[in-house]
Amino acid sequence: MSEVWGLTGGIATGKSTVSAWLREAGLPIIDADVIARQVVAPGTNGLAQIEQAFGAKFIVDGALDRQRLGQLVFHDPDQLHQLESITTPLIQAEIQRQLAAYRAANAPVVVIDAPTFFEVGYLVDLVDHILVVATDPVTQQRRLMARNNLSAADAQARMAQQWPIEKKMARATVVIDNGGTIAQTLQQVVKWLDTNNFGKSQQIKRGDQ
Repeated sequence: MSEVWGLTGGIATGKSTVSAWLREAGLPIIDADVIARQVVAPGTNGLAQIEQAFGAKFIVDGALDRQRLGQLVFHDPDQLHQLESITTPLIQAEIQRQLAAYRAANAPVVVIDAPTFFEVGYLVDLVDHILVVATDPVTQQRRLMARNNLSAADAQARMAQQWPIEKKMARATVVIDNGGTIAQTLQQVVKWLDTNNFGKSQQIKRGDQ
């Protein structure tokens, strides 16, 4: 019987770094962000639905202009809801397919990595426990602005589409505090792996972030 963990956090809190470490340690990861890109890749039904709903101006050389669409939906809840009504069923189906495959292979533990784990709703019912990667909102906004080259207003608009990190922490089984150094965060991840006897923590590279 596979033990299923949800991995989440806020945008730019460091979840992807933790996910990469877990993958290095040998844990199977179902990455909702990767799946979200796959379901709207060139030639997919998902991309065709987006073009029909939002217009050809969001398609460049056969591919989705994610930055332009993001500028639209993150400032308009109705447009965001319309986009999610297209992508969420496609993402959900693929997550469930991958999870079933890991369970059929008797994987001891499976991690579902999703930035909007709580927000989409259905993922909570698929997991046994939840791991939240957290940092304070000021650090989160600063990191997001630097990472995505956003203004403070645009960064805040994206953060506002997700639950506050405090609300996610309150529902977590385990919280990884990523407000300090990368070494301190890594130490927490290794402790979690070793405490649960998951994967091989010694395989994680001890390099810089």
